[in-house]
Amino acid sequence: NKTDNQALFLNVELIDEAIERKCQIEFDYNKFGTDKKLHKSAFHKASPYQLILHNQRYYLMALNEKWHNMGYYRLDRISNMRLNEAKALTDIRTVEGFEKGIDYKQFSSALPYMFTDKHEKIELKAQERIVDQIVDWFGKDIKIENTENENEVLVSLSASPYAMEHWAMQYLNHVEVLEPEHLRERIKTSLEKGLKTYNQL
Repeated sequence: NKTDNQALFLNVELIDEAIERKCQIEFDYNKFGTDKKLHKSAFHKASPYQLILHNQRYYLMALNEKWHNMGYYRLDRISNMRLNEAKALTDIRTVEGFEKGIDYKQFSSALPYMFTDKHEKIELKAQERIVDQIVDWFGKDIKIENTENENEVLVSLSASPYAMEHWAMQYLNHVEVLEPEHLRERIKTSLEKGLKTYNQL
């Protein structure tokens, strides 16, 4: 609605100003409650770096100053944002994993669900007919090999394991994660828990 759009626009202006002035921001981050209204879940002090449009939503890429880790905050969940000009923006090159700055290619190919864990090489077996969707999600910087089964391909890519877990569950009937083993086991555990839940009558 109009009020939400105005708040979103104001947040964008404040973020742009903070980046320009090289200062930190403070804001409340909110989650929906059972009343279907947003409620404050946490207060954040952060160094903002970039606004990202992903899956038709805007995210703020910012360093959480308390935990010193990178976060991706949905812009429509942020309220009460203000500049903290007394605190200088933390240089992104001092953040682990961002020593060379922002890798824009990484955003399009490795963060489908905006998780911030370290990327790993992931291998999966997929039905040939969803290759188009795999490229849509992870970009062209992936390796695709044919298998003995003409309807299946082997795919190698670099991605967040947590993001890949969610993605693989979404494409459960079309994809099998082969490596790394810890990710495969995590998906297996999630499937077993889900099956147990649905088998309860």
